[in-house]
Amino acid sequence: MPLDPRAILAGRPTARPSVGVVVTVAVSSVCLLVALALLLRGGATGVATAVVLALAPLPLLLAGILALDRLEPEPPDALVAAFGWGAGVAVLLATVVNTAGLDLVWRPMLGAELGLYATASLTAPVVEELAKGAVLVGLLWFRRHELNGPTDGIIYGSMVALGFATVENISYYAFAPEGTLAWTFVLRGIVSPLLHPLCTALIGVGVATAALRPRGRRVLPVVAGFAGAVALHAVWNASTAAGLVGVGLAYLLGVGVLVGLGVVLHRDRRRIVGLVQQHLPQYAALGVVEPGDLRMLSSLRTRRLARERVRSTRGHGPARALADYQQAATELAMLHRRYGLGLVLDDEFVARRDPLLLLMGHARAVFVR
Repeated sequence: MPLDPRAILAGRPTARPSVGVVVTVAVSSVCLLVALALLLRGGATGVATAVVLALAPLPLLLAGILALDRLEPEPPDALVAAFGWGAGVAVLLATVVNTAGLDLVWRPMLGAELGLYATASLTAPVVEELAKGAVLVGLLWFRRHELNGPTDGIIYGSMVALGFATVENISYYAFAPEGTLAWTFVLRGIVSPLLHPLCTALIGVGVATAALRPRGRRVLPVVAGFAGAVALHAVWNASTAAGLVGVGLAYLLGVGVLVGLGVVLHRDRRRIVGLVQQHLPQYAALGVVEPGDLRMLSSLRTRRLARERVRSTRGHGPARALADYQQAATELAMLHRRYGLGLVLDDEFVARRDPLLLLMGHARAVFVR
């Protein structure tokens, strides 16, 4: 039977989306429709314009996130499910719970204006981060093998948050007071489009850290990730009480978190390259790895240059085979790490390793030929 590179790289019998992913996307789609109906009821204007403005920055933001995912790309169906969860399930849960908290607790206690502020500063950060982070905990439970380090957690967390922020922005733009739509777009679409991704990325880092720990030591990093996300979200929402100074300080905190995540991404990329250099030489005797291959796999730049050279001299098919080889080599190196940490049993290790080696051998025969 012909090899299915997509299935082998995903670690599944076929490349078709799993039942769990299909169900998640379907449920999220229904929740999205219900959430939009709730959010836009009662006085929303210019809904079409609001949708266009909410979607406008999305391609650039998605491109930025996916650019971080080049060394070991995540399965597209899992990324779609994460985005859909944020846009549908998380938005609906947050809308219902935040509205209930405002109507039943904060408004009767503090009045209309202070009740809105309390909801935004106290209730919303907890509810929204829990709703977004639930799918990341689901990944930790059901698809832990996809979480090979903090980069994966940041990618999935950001995808969930982008889905959430896009739908949330539709409601903000649709209810913007007359004459303030442009300012609302500048504030939410240009000045602070990374608020939700930064918050939920912290949960992702915690979940990904937990995925590489034994079962009894997974709770603390997840809790720490949630606490960091809620704190950052709450500081940003509460900062408006201190005027421009408060907003400026909250913005600086967000920049600090962004820089910190950048450092984490850089170190994780170096760690992955180190794993490739450490574990792949043992397969030289099988003919699937040579010293030149290790040099080619040593950075994103050398990988890209190799693909461009093969594409220009041999065509798109061999270039695609080289891309499969690069990803399979990276997956194999990270498999060795999980095995070394005792997270993969012997038979599971062999069942995952052998198809990757088979794919590497076939792919190498194509792009070297």
